Amino acid sequence: MSNDPATILDALDRAQDAFQDRSATPPTPEEGIAAGGDWETQLTKACKLLDVVETIQAQNGHYTAIIELSFGAIERSIEAYAVAMAGDAVDDFRDHEYSYERAHQIGLFDAETAMAMRDLYSENRTDSYYGGGRPTDQQAASMAALARAVHGYAVDQIRQGGVCLC
Repeated sequence: MSNDPATILDALDRAQDAFQDRSATPPTPEEGIAAGGDWETQLTKACKLLDVVETIQAQNGHYTAIIELSFGAIERSIEAYAVAMAGDAVDDFRDHEYSYERAHQIGLFDAETAMAMRDLYSENRTDSYYGGGRPTDQQAASMAALARAVHGYAVDQIRQGGVCLC
């Protein structure tokens, strides 16, 4: 038996139950996230992440969250393209940097652009999140703009349309 606080253990049990669909009440899926299609699900997740970025930006601040959500939107957008257009499986994308490498391999971006995005992730995301640096307004704004640009481009390249929520 654990000596950790009961509040932690109870919350951990509830979280595990929720992810295993063992909660006492039926779960309510997030509205707007497409169900049933892997690329559609990834694409609409990216849309939702960008929506949150805009909401947070309007409130001014929370740069760490904006940066994190922006990287997530970029990765979901690349994954949506890879699944829709190259036949990849969502399960292939378990490593963050793989999304950027795959973006070049499947022709979404040139090697230089894809590797620059990968390097941006590996060199800066880790520092902004785990490192001692303090994220800035310029970093957050530029990451949000990059996420919107990547998302819009990926959406335009996917031949099957009508899914994007943006």
